[in-house]
Amino acid sequence: MDAERDFFVRDYWAADYPHVADIWERTGMSTPGRNDTAEVIENTLRRNGRLLVLVDRDRDTVVGTSWMTNDGRRLYLHHFAVDPDYQGRGLSLPLLRESLKIAREAGLQVKLEVHRDNRKAIDLYLRAGFQRLGDYDILIVRDLSEMKE
Repeated sequence: MDAERDFFVRDYWAADYPHVADIWERTGMSTPGRNDTAEVIENTLRRNGRLLVLVDRDRDTVVGTSWMTNDGRRLYLHHFAVDPDYQGRGLSLPLLRESLKIAREAGLQVKLEVHRDNRKAIDLYLRAGFQRLGDYDILIVRDLSEMKE
């Protein structure tokens, strides 16, 4: 298998959503509280975000994702995932390369979150030049109705 020959990276199309959602669900990237709907994706794309997909040429199906949002200072890498049936083949490398190329061309820093137990992903990101951001904790409110005043 030659990742560069058998697979290619392109921008997301709305018709890709069922494949993308399936990958996110099977990799644990998407949970109901995250609100990873097609509408949310389209909204981020209208605001200078990008969603790249990795496509298996032979099967013409999406097998990987790299969703990037942009705040004008940083590009945030979300939902970087490869279909579990395709993992372990080095397919994350061309997808990450294309993602970092977008950040480089835009002149933006890149920030991401990764689960501390996901050693494969952490190793990939460290090899690509990412560094840990000190002793920061990540805090989030997913449902604003639960905010305490």
